Amino acid sequence: MSDFHSIKDSERLKQPLNDEFKTPLSVRKLVDARSMPVENISRLALIIRFLKPVTWIPVMWSFLCGAVASGAFGWNEIFGIKFVLGMLLTGPLASGTCQMLNDYFDRDLDEINEPNRPIPGGAMSLKNATILIAIWSVLSVITGYLIHPLIGLYVVIGIINAHLYSANPIKLKKRLWAGNIIVAISYLIIPWIAGEIAYNPTFTLSSLQPSLIVAGLFTLSSTGTMTINDFKSIEGDRQNGIRTLPVAFGETNAALIAAVLINSGQLLASGYMFIIGQTIYGVIVGLLIIPQFILQFSLIRSPGTMDVRYNAIAQNFLVAGMLLCAFAIKAARV
Repeated sequence: MSDFHSIKDSERLKQPLNDEFKTPLSVRKLVDARSMPVENISRLALIIRFLKPVTWIPVMWSFLCGAVASGAFGWNEIFGIKFVLGMLLTGPLASGTCQMLNDYFDRDLDEINEPNRPIPGGAMSLKNATILIAIWSVLSVITGYLIHPLIGLYVVIGIINAHLYSANPIKLKKRLWAGNIIVAISYLIIPWIAGEIAYNPTFTLSSLQPSLIVAGLFTLSSTGTMTINDFKSIEGDRQNGIRTLPVAFGETNAALIAAVLINSGQLLASGYMFIIGQTIYGVIVGLLIIPQFILQFSLIRSPGTMDVRYNAIAQNFLVAGMLLCAFAIKAARV
């Protein structure tokens, strides 16, 4: 689980036709887009590629953390129908729907930046993409409702968030903090609370409070990790007026901001473990920040070359802290 927020990998940048030859970067991307042949792959492989499985993992992990935090989930539940439905929902269904929506609304951008994606590559027509998105949206809502009616509503909220993130005229991905925050909420808070509700259907706001606090704190950290994903596209973002943190504040300052967010969320989560009487968990979650902190020195020195390596290594400590906090919430309920 090396990239907590890989949905941002498909964010791409659009230039007007009359500006396509202004820079060498644009020339290279235009040549790539026009010379890319339509790939001959099976229909199933095409649909799987359209769904982009790598983006499912963090949402599924958050659902698992919520299930554990409920106090009613045991490892014998892994093969139960509820858990299977939860994994299907947070993986290929809801996450897949949001990924397809992102690709659909970014199709013009991907013609330049990612011409091998299904729509710009010509392997997937807009009509077929629309049909798949509609079917997957309905299946997602039905599956969520089968687990718990409120989870069906959460799925609707997640799909709305995907539209807000990717679709004009709002397109929150262009608006500095807003894009990262809404993705973090959809990746963390919504599936975490869905996992808890799935196994604690008689929940109250009071019983959800520990999970809401911890998921919210890790959402803060997640906003920082998504900022790191923006380094790879900083040149194109700058050319196209997309105000990511690296564009707005520069690479070094953005890396510093990201590090502060990542560490602050986890430190606060560690402190909250002490508040609920789970001292050992609090200490371990705090210790998991140390290797991330050490890696951040290299990240800040060279954000453009260390971003992928940092996320590949540091994310493992962050998600381990999430699960530990879930176990601590479960222990505090006893």
